[in-house]
Amino acid sequence: MTHMTQTRFRLDRRQLMLGTAAAALFAAAPAFAQSPEPVHGGTLRYATLGLDTSDPHRHTGSIAVQQLYAEALTSIGPDGRVEPFLAEGWDISEDGRTYTFRLRDGVTFHNGDPLTADAVVANIHRVKENVTGGWLASAMKLVESVEAADEGTVVLTMTEPYAPLVNLMSELWILSPASPGWDATIQTPIGTGPFTFGEWRPQVSLTAPAFENYWRGEGMPYLAAVEVNLREDIDKGNALRAGDLDIVNVDRDVARRLSQDPNLRTTTLKDSTWYFVAFNNRNPRPPFDNPKVREAIMHAIDKRAFMQFLAPETGVVSNQMVMPGHVYYDEAIAEADKYKAADLDKAKAMLADAGVDPSEVTIDLVSWQENYPQVVVQMLRRLGFKVEHSALDDLGAQNRLGQYDWDMDVMASGPRADIFLRFVRLMSDGPNPVLWGGIQDPELDAVIKAAVAETDEAKRKALYSEAFQRVLDNDYLMVLGHAPNAIAMRRAVKGYEPGFTWSPNWASGGIAQTFLAED
Repeated sequence: MTHMTQTRFRLDRRQLMLGTAAAALFAAAPAFAQSPEPVHGGTLRYATLGLDTSDPHRHTGSIAVQQLYAEALTSIGPDGRVEPFLAEGWDISEDGRTYTFRLRDGVTFHNGDPLTADAVVANIHRVKENVTGGWLASAMKLVESVEAADEGTVVLTMTEPYAPLVNLMSELWILSPASPGWDATIQTPIGTGPFTFGEWRPQVSLTAPAFENYWRGEGMPYLAAVEVNLREDIDKGNALRAGDLDIVNVDRDVARRLSQDPNLRTTTLKDSTWYFVAFNNRNPRPPFDNPKVREAIMHAIDKRAFMQFLAPETGVVSNQMVMPGHVYYDEAIAEADKYKAADLDKAKAMLADAGVDPSEVTIDLVSWQENYPQVVVQMLRRLGFKVEHSALDDLGAQNRLGQYDWDMDVMASGPRADIFLRFVRLMSDGPNPVLWGGIQDPELDAVIKAAVAETDEAKRKALYSEAFQRVLDNDYLMVLGHAPNAIAMRRAVKGYEPGFTWSPNWASGGIAQTFLAED
C-alpha cells in the first residue's frame, strides 16, 4: 500500500529550466527587499484568467478565480508535485484501484458547517452523475464506489488502476452540499477557501471577502478581500502602472517593458503554455480531409519563426504537449520531428501532387483575439492559400469551434495538474475538445486509457508517447512550442509567487499568505 503523509519539495530539471527562462526574460527587474511581517487588511485587485461559471464543477478552464473560494483534497505545488490540501494524506492500495483519503480536522465551509467525509462523497457523486461534460468526466466514469468510512475518511475505489487520480483530485473542488443550486447549477458556491464568493458580475467583476474562520490559521488570509477584474477590454499593463490593479497576467512583450519599472515585479508561472495549430478533425471539409494536404500545410509553418515572434527569450520549439525536461517528454519523438524546419518548396510540391491549387482555396481559420495567430495566417498566405481569419473572444471562439464549420485554428493551452488533463481532451469523449478539432479516434482512446491504467511510471510514459505519436502520424494537430506565462505585480504585493498552474491558492503558498505593504 502506498502511503502519503507529507510533501517534500525540490526543483527538478524542468523547473530549473523554466526558472532560468524567467530569469532571462526579467533579468532587469529590480531586486525587492525581503517581505516584512504580514499585515492584515486591504483589498487586492487581481486580473488573470476569467470566470465562466458560478458552478466550480462545471467550469471549462476558469481555475484562476474559483480557487480563491473553493479548495480540493489535493493541490499542485510550485514544483509540479502533488500536495496534501483538504486531505492531510492518503493511502493507495497495491492494485492501484482504492484510494483512502484522510481529511484534515478543523476545516469548515463558509456557512460554518464542518468539512466531513459525507460532504466529500456528495461532491464526488455530483461530479460523477450530474456533470457529464465536465473537466473530470472521463475520470469519474471509472469511479466504482465512494463512501465515508467514518467522519474523516473517504474511500474511493476505481474500476481499474487509475494513475492520475491524486493529481486530478486537485481540480475536484469540494463545496458544501448546502450551496444554492446544488441540484442543478450552483449559483453561490460555499467552499472552504481563504475568500468567499461575494458579488459576481459576469465578465465584469467578482468581489471575494476574506473568510474569517479559514482553516490554515496563523492569521490567514491577511487580505480583507480580493476584487477580481473580469473585463476582457482592459489594458492590464497600463492599469497596473496606474495602480488600478495589483496582480495581472500580461503578454511577454508587455512584461518585458514592465520589468523596467522599479515599482513593479515580473515573473512567470512555473508550468508552460503550449501553442499549436489544429485541423477540424470531426468534420473536415475538402481538401483538408486529405492527409497529404495537411502534411503540406504543416511543412509550410515555420515553428521557429513563430516562437521567435511569440517569446524570443523564453520560447521553446517543440512537437510535444510538454516541455523538454518534463517526465513525459520523449526525446526520440523530438528527434524525429519532420516539421522541425519549415520547407515551403516541399509544401508546394505536395499540394501540386495532391491536385490542390491553393489560390482557389480559402482556409476558414479561428483564433482568440491575440497577435500570434497572424504569424500562421501569413505563412498560409505565403503558401498561396486565401485565409478568412475569425479572431474571437473566449466565449465566441468556444461557440464557433463547437460548430465544427471551420478548417484550422491557432490556439494555446495552459498549465495542467497532470499530463492526463492534456490527453483527455484528445479523446473521442473528452471534455471541451473543440480546440483540438474534436478528434474521434478509438485506437487513440484505447492507448490513452491504457496509459491511465498503468501504475508503472516508465510503462505509462511509453504508452503516452505511443498515443501522441499517433496524433502526430495522423496530423490532427501541430505543436509549435512552449513558453511560460508572465505575471506582473505591484511592489506593494508581498508574499505572493505564482504557482505551477493558474491557481492562486495551494497548500504551500498562494494568495492566502499574500498581503499589501508599501515599502
